[in-house]
Amino acid sequence: MAGVSHAVRVLIVDDDPLVRAGLSLMLDGANGIAVVAEAADGDEVPAAIDAHAPQIVLMDLRMPRLDGITAIHRLRRRQAPPEVIVLTTFDTDENVLRALRAGASGFLLKDTPPAQIVDAVRRVAAGDPILSPAITRRLMEKVATESGAYEQARQALAGLSPREHDVVLAIAQGLTNAEIAAELLMSVGTVKAHITHILTKLSLGNRTQIALLAHDAGLA
Repeated sequence: MAGVSHAVRVLIVDDDPLVRAGLSLMLDGANGIAVVAEAADGDEVPAAIDAHAPQIVLMDLRMPRLDGITAIHRLRRRQAPPEVIVLTTFDTDENVLRALRAGASGFLLKDTPPAQIVDAVRRVAAGDPILSPAITRRLMEKVATESGAYEQARQALAGLSPREHDVVLAIAQGLTNAEIAAELLMSVGTVKAHITHILTKLSLGNRTQIALLAHDAGLA
Protein backbone atom coordinates (compact mmCIF):
# COMPACT_ATOMS: atom_id res chain seq x y z
CA MET A 1 0.00 0.00 0.00
CA ALA A 2 1.11 3.56 -0.68
CA GLY A 3 1.61 6.08 2.08
CA VAL A 4 -1.87 6.93 3.34
CA SER A 5 -1.50 10.04 5.50
CA HIS A 6 -2.59 12.48 2.78
CA ALA A 7 -3.76 10.03 0.13
CA VAL A 8 -7.31 9.26 -0.99
CA ARG A 9 -8.15 6.08 0.92
CA VAL A 10 -9.85 3.40 -1.21
CA LEU A 11 -11.68 0.18 -0.37
CA ILE A 12 -12.08 -2.32 -3.24
CA VAL A 13 -15.15 -4.60 -3.09
CA ASP A 14 -15.27 -7.42 -5.66
CA ASP A 15 -15.75 -11.17 -5.40
CA ASP A 16 -13.06 -11.84 -8.03
CA PRO A 17 -9.60 -11.92 -6.39
CA LEU A 18 -7.89 -11.23 -9.72
CA VAL A 19 -9.97 -8.07 -10.23
CA ARG A 20 -9.17 -6.92 -6.70
CA ALA A 21 -5.47 -7.56 -7.21
CA GLY A 22 -5.41 -5.70 -10.53
CA LEU A 23 -7.28 -2.69 -9.19
CA SER A 24 -5.13 -2.60 -6.06
CA LEU A 25 -1.92 -2.69 -8.09
CA MET A 26 -3.16 0.01 -10.44
CA LEU A 27 -4.49 2.39 -7.78
CA ASP A 28 -1.64 1.95 -5.32
CA GLY A 29 0.70 2.92 -8.13
CA ALA A 30 -1.16 6.21 -8.67
CA ASN A 31 0.04 9.36 -6.98
CA GLY A 32 -2.14 10.43 -4.05
CA ILE A 33 -4.23 7.24 -3.83
CA ALA A 34 -3.87 4.37 -1.34
CA VAL A 35 -5.81 1.11 -1.32
CA VAL A 36 -6.36 0.57 2.40
CA ALA A 37 -8.50 -2.60 2.26
CA GLU A 38 -10.23 -5.17 0.05
CA ALA A 39 -13.51 -7.05 0.53
CA ALA A 40 -14.85 -10.08 -1.34
CA ASP A 41 -18.55 -9.45 -0.73
CA GLY A 42 -20.99 -6.69 0.16
CA ASP A 43 -21.53 -8.06 3.65
CA GLU A 44 -17.85 -7.44 4.46
CA VAL A 45 -18.07 -3.72 3.73
CA PRO A 46 -19.19 -2.36 7.14
CA ALA A 47 -16.34 -4.06 9.01
CA ALA A 48 -13.81 -2.89 6.41
CA ILE A 49 -15.05 0.68 6.71
CA ASP A 50 -14.92 0.59 10.50
CA ALA A 51 -11.38 -0.79 10.44
CA HIS A 52 -9.86 1.29 7.64
CA ALA A 53 -11.97 4.47 7.17
CA PRO A 54 -11.86 4.67 3.36
CA GLN A 55 -13.03 7.80 1.56
CA ILE A 56 -13.93 5.94 -1.64
CA VAL A 57 -15.43 2.48 -2.13
CA LEU A 58 -15.05 0.82 -5.55
CA MET A 59 -18.06 -1.52 -5.56
CA ASP A 60 -18.97 -4.42 -7.82
CA LEU A 61 -22.71 -5.07 -8.28
CA ARG A 62 -23.03 -8.85 -8.44
CA MET A 63 -21.60 -10.70 -5.46
CA PRO A 64 -22.64 -14.06 -3.97
CA ARG A 65 -24.03 -13.05 -0.57
CA LEU A 66 -24.86 -9.33 -0.56
CA ASP A 67 -25.13 -7.47 -3.87
CA GLY A 68 -23.59 -4.06 -4.43
CA ILE A 69 -26.83 -2.08 -4.59
CA THR A 70 -28.02 -3.42 -1.23
CA ALA A 71 -24.58 -2.70 0.19
CA ILE A 72 -24.82 0.91 -1.08
CA HIS A 73 -28.25 1.34 0.53
CA ARG A 74 -26.84 0.17 3.85
CA LEU A 75 -23.80 2.41 3.49
CA ARG A 76 -25.91 5.52 2.95
CA ARG A 77 -27.59 4.94 6.33
CA ARG A 78 -24.24 5.31 8.09
CA GLN A 79 -23.06 8.60 9.51
CA ALA A 80 -20.61 10.29 7.11
CA PRO A 81 -20.44 7.33 4.70
CA PRO A 82 -17.67 7.07 2.09
CA GLU A 83 -18.46 7.83 -1.54
CA VAL A 84 -19.18 4.84 -3.77
CA ILE A 85 -18.09 4.29 -7.36
CA VAL A 86 -19.73 1.28 -8.98
CA LEU A 87 -17.28 -0.62 -11.17
CA THR A 88 -18.99 -3.47 -12.97
CA THR A 89 -19.46 -5.39 -16.20
CA PHE A 90 -23.26 -5.01 -15.96
CA ASP A 91 -24.37 -1.69 -17.48
CA THR A 92 -28.11 -2.21 -17.98
CA ASP A 93 -30.24 0.89 -17.54
CA GLU A 94 -31.91 -0.65 -14.51
CA ASN A 95 -28.57 -1.33 -12.81
CA VAL A 96 -27.35 2.21 -13.46
CA LEU A 97 -30.49 3.85 -12.12
CA ARG A 98 -30.75 1.58 -9.10
CA ALA A 99 -27.13 2.19 -8.16
CA LEU A 100 -27.33 5.96 -8.55
CA ARG A 101 -30.64 6.24 -6.73
CA ALA A 102 -29.19 4.11 -3.94
CA GLY A 103 -26.48 6.74 -3.53
CA ALA A 104 -23.53 5.83 -5.74
CA SER A 105 -21.48 8.83 -6.84
CA GLY A 106 -20.30 7.22 -10.05
CA PHE A 107 -20.77 4.28 -12.39
CA LEU A 108 -17.96 2.86 -14.51
CA LEU A 109 -17.50 -0.30 -16.53
CA LYS A 110 -14.63 -2.66 -15.81
CA ASP A 111 -13.25 -2.11 -19.30
CA THR A 112 -12.76 1.58 -18.50
CA PRO A 113 -9.11 2.56 -19.18
CA PRO A 114 -6.98 2.57 -15.99
CA ALA A 115 -6.22 6.29 -16.25
CA GLN A 116 -9.95 7.07 -16.26
CA ILE A 117 -10.56 4.89 -13.20
CA VAL A 118 -7.77 6.72 -11.37
CA ASP A 119 -9.23 10.06 -12.47
CA ALA A 120 -12.69 8.97 -11.30
CA VAL A 121 -11.37 8.18 -7.82
CA ARG A 122 -9.73 11.58 -7.58
CA ARG A 123 -12.78 13.43 -8.93
CA VAL A 124 -15.27 11.72 -6.64
CA ALA A 125 -12.97 12.32 -3.67
CA ALA A 126 -13.01 16.01 -4.63
CA GLY A 127 -16.83 16.03 -4.69
CA ASP A 128 -17.53 15.60 -8.40
CA PRO A 129 -19.65 12.65 -9.62
CA ILE A 130 -18.47 10.58 -12.56
CA LEU A 131 -20.34 8.61 -15.22
CA SER A 132 -19.03 7.24 -18.49
CA PRO A 133 -20.46 9.31 -21.40
CA ALA A 134 -22.31 6.37 -22.98
CA ILE A 135 -24.03 5.54 -19.70
CA THR A 136 -24.93 9.20 -19.15
CA ARG A 137 -26.73 9.47 -22.49
CA ARG A 138 -28.75 6.31 -21.96
CA LEU A 139 -29.49 7.18 -18.36
CA MET A 140 -30.92 10.59 -19.15
CA GLU A 141 -33.08 9.19 -21.92
CA LYS A 142 -34.51 6.59 -19.56
CA VAL A 143 -35.05 9.02 -16.69
CA ALA A 144 -36.91 11.37 -19.02
CA THR A 145 -39.42 8.65 -19.90
CA GLU A 146 -40.14 7.35 -16.39
CA SER A 147 -43.76 7.88 -15.40
CA GLY A 148 -44.69 9.60 -12.15
CA ALA A 149 -41.24 11.03 -11.48
CA TYR A 150 -41.80 14.39 -13.18
CA GLU A 151 -44.33 15.93 -10.80
CA GLN A 152 -42.62 14.56 -7.70
CA ALA A 153 -39.32 16.05 -8.80
CA ARG A 154 -40.92 19.41 -9.65
CA GLN A 155 -42.51 19.59 -6.23
CA ALA A 156 -39.28 18.69 -4.48
CA LEU A 157 -37.33 21.42 -6.30
CA ALA A 158 -39.99 24.07 -5.71
CA GLY A 159 -38.68 24.70 -2.20
CA LEU A 160 -35.25 25.82 -3.36
CA SER A 161 -34.11 29.41 -3.61
CA PRO A 162 -33.38 30.85 -7.09
CA ARG A 163 -29.64 30.60 -6.46
CA GLU A 164 -29.93 27.01 -5.29
CA HIS A 165 -31.98 26.30 -8.40
CA ASP A 166 -29.11 27.67 -10.52
CA VAL A 167 -26.68 25.34 -8.75
CA VAL A 168 -28.96 22.36 -9.34
CA LEU A 169 -29.06 23.13 -13.07
CA ALA A 170 -25.28 23.40 -13.19
CA ILE A 171 -24.88 20.08 -11.38
CA ALA A 172 -27.30 18.46 -13.85
CA GLN A 173 -25.12 19.74 -16.68
CA GLY A 174 -22.16 17.88 -15.18
CA LEU A 175 -20.15 20.93 -14.10
CA THR A 176 -17.54 20.62 -11.37
CA ASN A 177 -17.58 22.88 -8.31
CA ALA A 178 -14.92 25.10 -9.88
CA GLU A 179 -16.88 25.33 -13.14
CA ILE A 180 -20.09 26.15 -11.26
CA ALA A 181 -18.26 28.88 -9.35
CA ALA A 182 -16.99 30.42 -12.58
CA GLU A 183 -20.38 30.12 -14.29
CA LEU A 184 -22.35 31.65 -11.41
CA LEU A 185 -19.69 34.14 -10.30
CA MET A 186 -19.27 32.82 -6.78
CA SER A 187 -16.49 31.20 -4.78
CA VAL A 188 -15.99 27.43 -4.68
CA GLY A 189 -16.70 27.59 -0.95
CA THR A 190 -20.07 29.22 -1.64
CA VAL A 191 -20.88 26.54 -4.21
CA LYS A 192 -20.11 23.82 -1.66
CA ALA A 193 -22.30 25.58 0.92
CA HIS A 194 -25.19 25.75 -1.55
CA ILE A 195 -24.81 22.06 -2.36
CA THR A 196 -24.86 21.18 1.34
CA HIS A 197 -28.08 23.19 1.81
CA ILE A 198 -29.66 21.59 -1.28
CA LEU A 199 -28.84 18.08 -0.08
CA THR A 200 -30.37 18.86 3.31
CA LYS A 201 -33.53 20.43 1.84
CA LEU A 202 -34.08 17.58 -0.60
CA SER A 203 -33.04 14.79 1.82
CA LEU A 204 -30.52 13.48 -0.71
CA GLY A 205 -27.17 11.81 -0.14
CA ASN A 206 -24.97 13.26 -2.88
CA ARG A 207 -24.83 15.50 -5.95
CA THR A 208 -25.47 12.64 -8.37
CA GLN A 209 -28.92 12.30 -6.85
CA ILE A 210 -29.40 16.06 -7.31
CA ALA A 211 -28.63 15.62 -11.02
CA LEU A 212 -31.10 12.73 -11.29
CA LEU A 213 -33.82 14.81 -9.64
CA ALA A 214 -33.19 17.69 -12.03
CA HIS A 215 -33.48 15.35 -15.00
CA ASP A 216 -36.64 13.81 -13.52
CA ALA A 217 -38.05 17.34 -13.43
CA GLY A 218 -37.12 17.95 -17.07
CA LEU A 219 -34.72 20.75 -16.21
CA ALA A 220 -31.70 19.41 -18.09
